[in-house]
Amino acid sequence: MKTKTVSILLMAAMALSLAACGFSNSTDSSSKSSSKAESTSASSASSEAESASSAKSTADGEVFDDTTVTVFAAKSLNSVMETLISEYNKTQPNVKLVGNYDSSGTLMTQIEEGASCDVFFSAAAKQMDQLEEENLLVEGTRHNIVNNQVCVVTYEGNNTEVTGLEDLNKASSIALADGSVPVGKYTREALVNAGILEKADDVSAITTQQVSEALGGVEINECANVGAVTSAVAEGSNEVGTVYYSDTYGLEDRLKVLQVVPYDLTGNVIYPAAQVVNKEADETEQAAAKDFVEFLTSDEAAAIFRNYYFDTEAE
Repeated sequence: MKTKTVSILLMAAMALSLAACGFSNSTDSSSKSSSKAESTSASSASSEAESASSAKSTADGEVFDDTTVTVFAAKSLNSVMETLISEYNKTQPNVKLVGNYDSSGTLMTQIEEGASCDVFFSAAAKQMDQLEEENLLVEGTRHNIVNNQVCVVTYEGNNTEVTGLEDLNKASSIALADGSVPVGKYTREALVNAGILEKADDVSAITTQQVSEALGGVEINECANVGAVTSAVAEGSNEVGTVYYSDTYGLEDRLKVLQVVPYDLTGNVIYPAAQVVNKEADETEQAAAKDFVEFLTSDEAAAIFRNYYFDTEAE
């Protein structure tokens, strides 16, 4: 009887032990499954957060993928643009900016004819106004960037009798941009306001011949853009010429400024910039183009413009 009782007790103890083991294994398995699920969920959440962060960086314009942005800029912006591009690439190293520099009128015509362009940076509002009327600019991206001043220059070492616009007739020859070129238009505007040229509905239509006659028949070298005027005077091919004050940057040892023409004669010489409608551009190119225009309005860009003799008070 005693032996039977002991056997029953041993069997009961074994049963309890097995039940306990089963409960333990079940708990461990459940715990491991729960832990694995939590780990998977956390990993998924982390991955989604990283993706969201990456998307946000691209959307915010912090870092663009490799792309090329074509900028059509007035000839007088050639030098400063190199420095501006270098500064911009410090934060956007993957954006390659390619410049096309010529007179604003020529660049406007190229855009109208379908040339691939992402940003237009003009030396006058007239050309920008026309493109805007033709719906060739991206709405809301136009900004007035800088102001400039027309000046009368001669080559260094020349003892000219000319002191400014008032006595241009004393020059043996003058380098003058065509009326379709902004600096040529502003020069004509100044000559009208100074009483040297007769008033006209559109001063840019005043011909080089008419300017020459108003100055007593002085010889005039008609130039295609302001860069050509600058070169003609710096090389001594012409005694004097009218350029922008910013064009004298880096040529202080070759050009002498005879007069900085006041704004009350020329009016403001505003340089506007805007993103151009480019149907061939992908989303990255379009976003980078818009971003570069915004950069041109920044304090960093303004400091660079001032170093190149531009007036950053552009209204």
